[in-house]
Amino acid sequence: MKPQPKKLLIATRNQGKLFEISKFLSDIPLKILSLNDLKINEDIEETEKTYEKNSKKKALFFSKLTGLPTIADDGGIEISALNGEPGIHSRRWLGEDKTEDDLIKHMIKISNELPRNNRKASFIAVVSFALPNGKVWSEEGTVRGEIRKPKLKYIEGYPYRSFFYLPEIKKFYHENELTPKEERMYNHRYKAIQKLKPIILKYA
Repeated sequence: MKPQPKKLLIATRNQGKLFEISKFLSDIPLKILSLNDLKINEDIEETEKTYEKNSKKKALFFSKLTGLPTIADDGGIEISALNGEPGIHSRRWLGEDKTEDDLIKHMIKISNELPRNNRKASFIAVVSFALPNGKVWSEEGTVRGEIRKPKLKYIEGYPYRSFFYLPEIKKFYHENELTPKEERMYNHRYKAIQKLKPIILKYA
């Protein structure tokens, strides 16, 4: 009888993020589960002051809750001209009640106002892998680019990506622009996950 693959929980309710992380882990023989798969309604507030602390907190919470090895992440976009904002507040920058459409409208305004010589920005992600026994590991990935007014349709779940331009390859950080190879090469979350893979393979 063929052994069942080991299970790994991805602790996010963002469908775009779930799809992306699952894709980046597709070369590991694991059964990927989501919070919806397990019918988990509990949540945890991301109240920490750093990406790493939020990421670890979330991974540990859901790993202990489910008894499964768990991956969680936290990240954001940091715009140099805005002193690194929105950073850790990227998802809730304009307030808890604001939608992706509100963020997009705000980013259009910012992309129009930023001076040409001061458009630098970075996408940062910290991905954490936790075990039910309380052990947790984290890795960070960063991609650098600049803010520009987008030319393509906005990506659901990722309101900032359409504004993020990669001068090195002269493309926007958009799934319709990047080749599969570029999508990995310039993806902050992919970089962090690649660093974590040896740990995941060892302990999951």
